[in-house]
Parts: sequence; structure tokens; C-alpha cells
Amino acid sequence: MKKLLALLFAVALSISMSSFAFSQDKMSDDKKADKKEDKMAKKDKKEHKKKEKKEKKDEMKKDEAK
Repeated sequence: MKKLLALLFAVALSISMSSFAFSQDKMSDDKKADKKEDKMAKKDKKEHKKKEKKEKKDEMKKDEAK
């Protein structure tokens, strides 16, 4: 009976530890995804600014040509 109880305790403990480790891995994956999204947002913002600058430059060239 003691052996069965010890075995049951060991299994419960190992399941608990593995689920805890899995949840920590999942959190780190979420953080990586958030960082990727932030990076993409910054890149999009930068590209948008470049596009606006180019449009202004083209507009100024047209005005100078007139």
C-alpha cells in the first residue's frame, strides 16, 4: 500500500512539474511573438514615414518644375 501511495505521489508531482514547465515555455513564446509584432509595427511606421517623405519630395520637384 505504501509503495502504491508513493508511486501515485511521484506521478502527481511529475505531472504538476511538467505542466508548470510547459506554461513557462508558453509565456516565453508569447513574449517572442509580442516582440515580433512590435518590430513589424516599427518597420511599418518607418516605411510609412519614408513614403510620406518621398511624396513630399516629388511634390516639391513638381512645384519647382512649374
